[in-house]
Amino acid sequence: MIDLILFDLDGVLVDSEPIATRVLRGVLADAGLPMSEAEVERVFLGRSRGESVTIIEERLGRRVPEGFTADWQGRVLGALRQELKPVPGVAAALERLTVPVCVASGSDPARIRLSLELAGLLPRFDGRVFSATQVARGKPAPDLFLFAARSLGAAPEQCAVVEDSVLGVMAGVAAGMRVLGYAARSPAEALSRAGATTFDDMALLPGLIEQM
Repeated sequence: MIDLILFDLDGVLVDSEPIATRVLRGVLADAGLPMSEAEVERVFLGRSRGESVTIIEERLGRRVPEGFTADWQGRVLGALRQELKPVPGVAAALERLTVPVCVASGSDPARIRLSLELAGLLPRFDGRVFSATQVARGKPAPDLFLFAARSLGAAPEQCAVVEDSVLGVMAGVAAGMRVLGYAARSPAEALSRAGATTFDDMALLPGLIEQM
């Protein structure tokens, strides 16, 4: 029944969100916009960098400082190189999957590739990586998931999305795909309300795909 599984990157394949949240809090504080960890996660989790910058500028009431985006990117990549690890159990789960897989992430292509390399997952996804920079609208719009499915010749109704953010779940639902919400760090109730079937252990993923 499932011809393609579309994986989000951050928080689903790689355990990057605590790192990215910490770095973003530092960047925001330097720009004059201090925010709590919970607020950063609520506002920015699942959003592309471009959309995030728009929100930051709205909250600041002005344009971000010159070099803001490059500084943010540099800090994130540096921290990822030092600390990034795959999500627990994801490599073993991928080994058990018999369905083609791809990555469809709001992150930019350089960060996606580096993250997959650092986590030892790039060979499983090389040539099947899609970024929000390739479409007009990021999540919660369905554009990225539909673009990835179309590029790989899969009908939306025969696709499964694995996400950990409410915005990502909303995008998968809007695309007409079945959505699994990884809730090891994210609130299961919120993912479920958005339309996902939730799970909190990657060892369960292959069985969930087989049941679809």
